[in-house]
Amino acid sequence: MSFWRKIAGLAVKNLDEAECPDCPPGLPGEDPAFSTAVTALGAKLAKADGRAQASEYDAFSEVFQPEPGSEGNVRRLYQLARQTTRGFESYARRLAKRYRHCPQLLEDVLDGLFHIAAADGAVTAEELRYLERVSELFGFSPLVFRRLKATHLGRERDDPYAVLAVRHDASDAEVRAAWRAQLSESHPDRARARGLPAEFIEVAEAKAAAINAAFDAIMRERRAMALAGAA
Repeated sequence: MSFWRKIAGLAVKNLDEAECPDCPPGLPGEDPAFSTAVTALGAKLAKADGRAQASEYDAFSEVFQPEPGSEGNVRRLYQLARQTTRGFESYARRLAKRYRHCPQLLEDVLDGLFHIAAADGAVTAEELRYLERVSELFGFSPLVFRRLKATHLGRERDDPYAVLAVRHDASDAEVRAAWRAQLSESHPDRARARGLPAEFIEVAEAKAAAINAAFDAIMRERRAMALAGAA
């Protein structure tokens, strides 16, 4: 199943024409403006690190499979768009406006862009900035972007969300529940109650400290984000 058909199914499931008067009739994969914007975003991402490689077009065509008969037009547009990154924000805004009631579709587009970025074996800082800006223009929060980044590139070693084993965009209640569950499981008092030697108690204390530190870090960051958003 091509990418177009996959996201078209998602759009049909999630979009209500009455709630989305700006969306064109039909399926996204049949919308030339949608196809053009996605092709341009993929091509300009390939140029974000200063070089556009053949492997990146191969990755693009693997994920964003054009409909039969349109391959030539898509390739020509891709080759033209990849000459510069200029203009990518405009394409991202168009997609965000037309499909703002279908965030899952926009997230699928970002998933595909991450795949393209990783096609040459490494995702550069320039490509990450590009992806983060597209995510922002799509209306996603920094926490959603961090979840997508972790999904494709793995979590950073000191990521507090990894310590609590929660998604970056988990709700505060979910974060708190995970913190309490892990703290209860690793609490030093449990090791003492089981009569374990001092070495095990020290390990439990270290785990509990790491769990508490991760929870505190997450909540501090979220408070800071909330204040920044309100400013």
